[in-house]
Amino acid sequence: MTVQDSQLLWDGPEDAAAVVILAHGAGAPMDSPFQAALAAGLAAQGLRVARFEFSYMARQRAGEGKRPPDREPVLLDRWRAVLEQVRCAYPGVPLVLAGKSMGGRMATLLAAEHPPGAVGVVALGYPFHPAGKPEAAEKRLKALMAQPLPMLIVQGERDALGDRAFVMAQTLPPQIRLHWLPDGDHSFKPRRSSGTTEAANWQAAADVVAEFIRAVTGSSGT
Repeated sequence: MTVQDSQLLWDGPEDAAAVVILAHGAGAPMDSPFQAALAAGLAAQGLRVARFEFSYMARQRAGEGKRPPDREPVLLDRWRAVLEQVRCAYPGVPLVLAGKSMGGRMATLLAAEHPPGAVGVVALGYPFHPAGKPEAAEKRLKALMAQPLPMLIVQGERDALGDRAFVMAQTLPPQIRLHWLPDGDHSFKPRRSSGTTEAANWQAAADVVAEFIRAVTGSSGT
């Protein structure tokens, strides 16, 4: 894959009732095993999925070396540009803003701008706080409180950026739905002794996201 043809990766039927725009997390590209598995799982349920990369990751792919994430305004500018590109390609089709970790947090901030066409938000492993710093959660919680769209957070029970005990101690607004993945960490990977697998949690994530999208768009799926 070259930088030129990596602007968007598409999965799923072109005549889908909704399009999911899927952003990656801070450290993995749009074609990581997680992103690919989730896109395939959603496509199998009749959804169109557009994966994209933030600019720093595209530069890293181009061979400029490992780079840290861009600043928040730059990340949001990229999100806005992709949203407009997809909206123009699918006029009138409901759009769902989705992302893993950092990508999901940026989707939450973008949704607060009431972008045209957006009907819901999905955060896969929402980073409620930096690792090891639950006391620094205020800003990220505030973004959730101001969320104007229906939102789904899919979270591993052992997520180091917001585990079940921490999240359940918060009061989230009613438009936000939580779904817990058994024994999952930030990547949804469970311990071997848990009785479940990473693949099972990834599939469960795709299933619940598809269910959420059907609910917010009023579509029946496949």
